[in-house]
Order: sequence, then C-alpha cells, then structure tokens
Amino acid sequence: MAINIKFVGALRHIAGKSKKVTIDNNNCIANFTVNDLIQKTITDIPEIKADIITQQTNGATKLNVLILVNDREISVLNGIDTVLSNGDEVVFIPVVHGG
Repeated sequence: MAINIKFVGALRHIAGKSKKVTIDNNNCIANFTVNDLIQKTITDIPEIKADIITQQTNGATKLNVLILVNDREISVLNGIDTVLSNGDEVVFIPVVHGG
C-alpha cells in the first residue's frame, strides 16, 4: 500500500522534503490510520513533531495541523482514526495562530 503525503507551507521546509512524499506501507498493520501515519511521520522526521502534535499535560495529543485525506478534513471523516487506503493523499497544513 502506498500513501502520498503532501506537506504545505513551513512544514515542507521543516520536513526537508519535496512537495509530495510516498510512504510504502507494505510492512504496516491492516487498517492503517491517520494516527499511525502521524506516528510514522514523526518517527521518520523527528524535527517535525512539535509542528504536528503537542502532548498535553493530561496525556492527550493535540494536533497543530489541519489534515486532509483526499481533500476532506479528517474531522468530517473519523478523525485521527480514519483508515487509509492504497493511493490516498494525506495533506498536512500548518495552522497559524495569532493574537
């Protein structure tokens, strides 16, 4: 199974990757989810971790990015538990906070 990842904006620079990256998931579990992809991404590119997730004091994980699967934001799917399929495109978009 191949999953295409696209990093947008500053994430592309931080990741040091081209516009698109293909992850070969042949050795991964069935029902590979967005959460599994996040974990694989931060394992492969540790310097991007803080820009993708933040660990909360209560142990929960907070996303610092918008994530699209095939042009649909994961909140309208099954969140980080969205199961990915061969050929899916996952886009990580940085969220800019101001105030």
